[in-house]
Amino acid sequence: MAKDNKNLNKKPKVNPYWIYGVIIAVFLSIQLFSGGFGDSSGSKTTPTEFFNYLQNGDVKEVEIINNRIARVYLTKEAQEQEIHKKSKPKSILPSVSPVPNYTFEFGDLKLFQEEIAKIKLENNLDTQVGFDTEQNVWGDFLITLLPFILIIGVWIFIMRRMSSGGGGGAGGQIFNIGKSKAKLFDEKSDTKTSFKDVAGLEGAKEEVQEIVDFLKFPEKYTALGGKIPKGALLVGPPGTGKTLLAKAVAGEAKVPFFSLSGSDFVEMFVGVGASRVRDLFKQAKEKSPSIIFIDEIDAIGRARGKNNFSGSNDERENTLNQLLTEMDGFGTNTNVIVLAATNRADVLDSALMRAGRFDRQIYVDLPDVRERKEIFEVHLRPLKKEETLDIDFLAKQTPGFSGADIANVCNEAALIAARKGKKAVNKQDFLDAVDRIIGGLEKKNKIITPDEKRAVAFHEAGHATVSWMLEHAAPLVKVTIVPRGRSLGAAWYLPEERLIVRPEQMLDEMCAALGGRAAEKVIFDKISTGALSDLEKVTKQARAMVTIYGLSDKVGNLTYYDSSGQSEYGFTKPYSEQTAELIDKEISDIIEKQYQRALDLLENNKDKLTELAEVLLDKEVIFKDNLEKIFGKRPYDKPESISEIITEEEE
Repeated sequence: MAKDNKNLNKKPKVNPYWIYGVIIAVFLSIQLFSGGFGDSSGSKTTPTEFFNYLQNGDVKEVEIINNRIARVYLTKEAQEQEIHKKSKPKSILPSVSPVPNYTFEFGDLKLFQEEIAKIKLENNLDTQVGFDTEQNVWGDFLITLLPFILIIGVWIFIMRRMSSGGGGGAGGQIFNIGKSKAKLFDEKSDTKTSFKDVAGLEGAKEEVQEIVDFLKFPEKYTALGGKIPKGALLVGPPGTGKTLLAKAVAGEAKVPFFSLSGSDFVEMFVGVGASRVRDLFKQAKEKSPSIIFIDEIDAIGRARGKNNFSGSNDERENTLNQLLTEMDGFGTNTNVIVLAATNRADVLDSALMRAGRFDRQIYVDLPDVRERKEIFEVHLRPLKKEETLDIDFLAKQTPGFSGADIANVCNEAALIAARKGKKAVNKQDFLDAVDRIIGGLEKKNKIITPDEKRAVAFHEAGHATVSWMLEHAAPLVKVTIVPRGRSLGAAWYLPEERLIVRPEQMLDEMCAALGGRAAEKVIFDKISTGALSDLEKVTKQARAMVTIYGLSDKVGNLTYYDSSGQSEYGFTKPYSEQTAELIDKEISDIIEKQYQRALDLLENNKDKLTELAEVLLDKEVIFKDNLEKIFGKRPYDKPESISEIITEEEE
């Protein structure tokens, strides 16, 4: 019965374009039939033939229309003649007025009248001559209305296009502009991502899995008096898998999942952002239990009152206020959970971060070596790789890489292997991919003079020598003087993954970074601009030691770092001019001390530095084995921490 009622209620849909077509057809019909076929039903003739018919007495009446067209009506006797049989009126529709036998267009009216009068007089005829003026009222009316009809038609078309679903164009939906732009995923959608596809992130996965469990079995927690959390904020560096984690939640939860970006709330029209927030939560409540995921929430969640000199952020603040109200406004039994992701948690409003809105803040950090191995295993599945490929080796060669970086490495390795015509991706392809991503594309055809090449070789050999001599400097992987990207040479190191860093470790790294300029000074007694990136790195490290980490004895255990981000909008320094001078002098002293240390190391090993540079000039790329031949085994290496690098000699 229910199905029958549904079928009965289904009415045929009326297409509005059919209505427009009928209206146009009616106007055209009026235009065509308004003349009663008067102009088109009479047979066409010429003035000469007409004057012949008139002389023969065949014409009963001549009607002159608008002083331009003549309509000829024959006598009954003439209509029966063979010559005039084709001129008999053939009307499709019944007509009240008589239909002419002939019509023609003449030239000058005065001459035409004189010729008719002359023939009538000569032949003693009683042919009647009449005058009439006709005008097409409907045609004139349509011509008058046509511009307005076109303007209204175009306006209706544009409005229908803009108000239709799917977002319209750049202006959005003109009638649905306050509606939410959230994309809805449910169990029937194409969301196939699950927690199996998310490698690493064990702590974060455990947190969001619990949220999924809340939605699947809420009575398990509410039976004990617990309340379902209202929100969870995913925080972490770019590329660590925050959005991927949310996709996995959408695939696992089996509940409606609303996904959108923070910028989707931002609009040039006043009140639109707040309206979209209201509509989003209204839809989520109607489909509860459900999840709302807001990616890049810092677009609307930035702390209020910051950098608001012109009042331009009022609309964004109104949107944030509405979001705060909605998150704290719905009841505990609505089963709506808000997930959000950002890599700029320091700029978010404190009211948004409080418990009751985002109850949980899940930090998604860069993966460690074990998690990188799991991520590699996920991204290596679709690749045709060598069976002997060591995934542990790849994980150790990519310190500081995010999940997105590892995905890029795998894709780049496959492209490099395909470019070389290989049938499987091997270890060297992955090493080349890492080099390509870190250093840029090789530019072997770049024009470089012999003197410049020699300077670059000693510069890179200086880095390698100093890092080899220092205990806490990162172990060398390879050195090259082939130009890459914007650099003329590069050295690759494998830094130890540390959670805390001690002053001696930072000082050794700074000394190794200054080894390039020190080598130029020792060998050529000249320095160049080639140490720009080294100096930038060293200056940042020294400033961090003094002003952030409190590792300077002269400045003391003080930090001028503000984790809340408030200081970035201030115009005053948090220290006096006297302290500023002390900080500047301490930074300079630290750097100069490490530079002098690098000079002393290279002076004592000048012969080995020269030998290493000559090998580098010859081969352009050197590896760890080349340094071991010159300097001997490095005493500070920890064999258990990294794998031995297989050296590939260039032909």
